[in-house]
Amino acid sequence: MGDLMGRMNEPPRPPGSGFAAWSRDRLALARRGADECGDVWQLEPGVCVAATAGSCDAVLRRARDFPKAPSPLFPPLNGSDGAPTAEERAHAHAARMRGLRAQAVAARIGEIAPGAALFAARWPTDRDVEVLPAARHALAEIGVRFLFSEDAPALLPYAARLFLAREVLVRPSRWEWPRWVPTPARRFRTRQQTAFTDALRPVVRRRLASGRLGDDVLGQMLRPSSRHGPLPEGAVLDTLPGITVATFEAPTRAAGWILLHLARHPGAADRVAAEAASLPADPAATTGAHLDDLRYTRALVQEVLRLYPPSWLLTRQAARRTRLADCTIQAGSTVLVCPYTAHRDAREHPEPDLFRPERWLDGPGSPADPGAFLSFGTGPHACEGAALAMAMLTLLTAHTAGRHRLSEPPGPEPAYRLTTFEGLATAGLRLRATARTPEPSRLR
Repeated sequence: MGDLMGRMNEPPRPPGSGFAAWSRDRLALARRGADECGDVWQLEPGVCVAATAGSCDAVLRRARDFPKAPSPLFPPLNGSDGAPTAEERAHAHAARMRGLRAQAVAARIGEIAPGAALFAARWPTDRDVEVLPAARHALAEIGVRFLFSEDAPALLPYAARLFLAREVLVRPSRWEWPRWVPTPARRFRTRQQTAFTDALRPVVRRRLASGRLGDDVLGQMLRPSSRHGPLPEGAVLDTLPGITVATFEAPTRAAGWILLHLARHPGAADRVAAEAASLPADPAATTGAHLDDLRYTRALVQEVLRLYPPSWLLTRQAARRTRLADCTIQAGSTVLVCPYTAHRDAREHPEPDLFRPERWLDGPGSPADPGAFLSFGTGPHACEGAALAMAMLTLLTAHTAGRHRLSEPPGPEPAYRLTTFEGLATAGLRLRATARTPEPSRLR
């Protein structure tokens, strides 16, 4: 009787759903499932979608019931001194967070702003330009420098090849090979991961030998903790490739959507440009206080991330039979957490399909609580680099709007191709920049 009742309470399944419909148009089916079925719906037997703010938040916070799959993109190399233990991984995470928390990011804004300003300065004017490669390069320079400071220039080429290895590895394929099969993509990943590790190892050893560990994220990882002592070299080396790519991969997808919105909403871009006029003429003189003053710019970034979360779908697996939003989730079921539809939950965000940055600001006409925001996740597996990503994107937006007016290319062809397989992206996005005249005055 219990099993029968459990099956009766399984999530509803909208007509015409399934993997074939999902592969044709993921976003449309995600919206339809949320609209027709509510909090949780079933894509296929054993595959459920958490579709609203409450159900998504519950899955991400209940890590014991819905653990993250243990499948790191850059697993430990065979040549290292064994995979890091769970305790060492927890220690490495805590050490990284000392360098990535909001206070640490605010203290180093002057190291982030020059890269954002350089991206805007390098943008060719009065011709259509493919945006994402230049944005990725700029964000990679900023992110890798934040992690490794003066050692960043030597490591940046290896970081770029790590990103390429990731792109090759996650391309759609007809076959899902077991993780132990050495496919060409996995062999390529291993070669690039080995090259990055080989370049990073002498940096680690030099810093340890000299005692000058540095104030960057790597320096925080090399500092011994009072509880665990120093991290083994292997744990440092094996846990850094993933965070290195993460500093610029999802932010690049977000940057594409932000720049597109600057082009489509010139009034909002003008407000950002007005705020950017308060930034110092020397970007290296930018401080956390300057960043705090970019209130509308930050609100615009958050609103774009609400509408188009770069990681629009997160995967969890039910560790045991459990309940979610009055539905029974069977043990072993895959649960897809969908921030894209959660952010369009009208109970959380009035008029959810409208682009309205003001919803994130305090003041007349703005809600006191702007609603759930899951673009960086939540719970124990929330994005480590959320504060860094927001600082990078806010400064990139301010410097770009302060220097240029953006527009989409004329003609019937769309400016980009929407991709949803690995993340929500504006593939091939092309925009045109026209210099703002007169240039906004800068405080000196």
